[in-house]
Parts: sequence; C-alpha cells; structure tokens
Amino acid sequence: MKRFRTGWISDIHLGSKGSKADALLQFLREYEFEKLYIVGDFIDVWQLRRGIYWPQAHNDVIQKILRAGRKGTHVIYIPGNHDEFVAHFFGHFGAVEIMPRDIHTTADGRRLLVIHGHELDTVVQNIKWLAFVGDVGYQLLLKLNAPVNTFRRLFGLGYWSLSAYVKKSVKNAVSFIGAFENAIVQYAQADKVEGVVCGHIHSPVIRTIESTTYYNSGDWVESLSALVEDFNGHIELVTNFAVDATGRPPTHLDHHDDDEPATPTAPLPAPASL
Repeated sequence: MKRFRTGWISDIHLGSKGSKADALLQFLREYEFEKLYIVGDFIDVWQLRRGIYWPQAHNDVIQKILRAGRKGTHVIYIPGNHDEFVAHFFGHFGAVEIMPRDIHTTADGRRLLVIHGHELDTVVQNIKWLAFVGDVGYQLLLKLNAPVNTFRRLFGLGYWSLSAYVKKSVKNAVSFIGAFENAIVQYAQADKVEGVVCGHIHSPVIRTIESTTYYNSGDWVESLSALVEDFNGHIELVTNFAVDATGRPPTHLDHHDDDEPATPTAPLPAPASL
C-alpha cells in the first residue's frame, strides 16, 4: 500500500460500459490518501438514462471509497456535467463532502483551484443537446473498440483504440483542447492560485501555462490515470496508457511529475461533449 497526502481521480463514468472500474479498484487498493478528490463525472447519469448498466465492480468502487472515508480519508466530491444531479446536494454526507469547487493547499504551501472543468466548456454550457449527441457518438466508438480489436487479434496485431484515433482526427476541427486549457488557466488566475486541477476532457497532463501549473487527472475510461501528492507537496501523474491485446490494463503504472510535463502517448483529447 502506497500512502499519499492527496489524490485526484475524475471521469470514472460508473454506469457506462466504457468505465474501467476494475482498474480503478486495483488503484484504490494500492494507493491510500489522507484526502481524495473525485473531480466530476463519477457516475454517468447520461448513460443510465438510456439504460441501466451497473455491474458489481461499479458498486465495489463506491463501497471502496466509502470504506476509505470511514477509515479516515477526507473524500471530496466535485460534480461534473455527467453527474450534475449531485450538484443539488452540497454539504457533508457521512464520509463524503460534496462541493462545487475547492481550493487545495499543497504541503509546500501552493494553492490549487480544483474544478471538474465543464464550467469552461461552451458546448456543455450553451448547446447541451449537441453535448448529448457527442456523448452518444463517443460511447459508440468505445463499443466498436472490442470488435475491431477482435479482428486485429486474428492477424496477430496488438490493441488499437478506434475512439482515440477518431478523437485525434477531429481534434483540429473542434479546436477545443488548447482553448479549454488556456481558458481554465485564466479562470483559475482570478482566484490568485498557483495552479488548477481538473478533469472533463479525458486528457491527463501536467504542464505550465502562463506561470500557472495546469493539472488534468485524465479518466478511467481510456487513460486510467490519477494525480497524487506526496507529503512534501510534490504532485505526480500516475498513468497506465498501454493495454494488452484484450483491452485490459497491465499491472505496471507509468509516472510523470510536475517537474517534467507529461506527454501522453495513447489517450487523446476528447471532444467537448465529454
């Protein structure tokens, strides 16, 4: 068990078939935190409205987090756009505190704004029907990953993500990722903070933008990533981009810290509808 001062996970999307709940469970078994942030899109209500999908592993994730809270972990849940119904219930609920946003102070005294990120997504905020259409398309791509890779295995080829490829192909058309990162940094600067932690776009990274450190915790659909802070205030990006031919994550994890910005190699920026 590895113990850290703080952890950030986001975009788990429980209730969707794309959620890698088993991988998250393994992560939570290996990593323990004094404070754990769930930075939005924990439960995918958009998917649940289309049909109930709730395997045991999804329930196990919730139980694991609640159990950690009962054992002393301060769990802070910041709702996103896929679980926006939770935003009506701010306050303390047993081991979990639900907040719209938070200012986290690191062990070395830096102040970080923690938000999901959909607040800066103009598609989600202003054209909600388009966001829902985009989500349907993304879920279809995730479902197609399995048959595509079954075909590839017949020819001895490794795992390949169709959804990641399509996202890469359309990212210039949507012109979203760069604008999102710059906007969220400018938004954070109004709070006079040294950095901002968010999720939402499923693109894990640590980098500096205009003297503000931008942290994105990624997701548990494709990148299987989280941010962790040690007891000296050092923040690290824990990622596991590679998957084997079956699409299952391997047991090793890759690490990137806030001294050397991470450059993800497999998951790519998702469209604004996520």
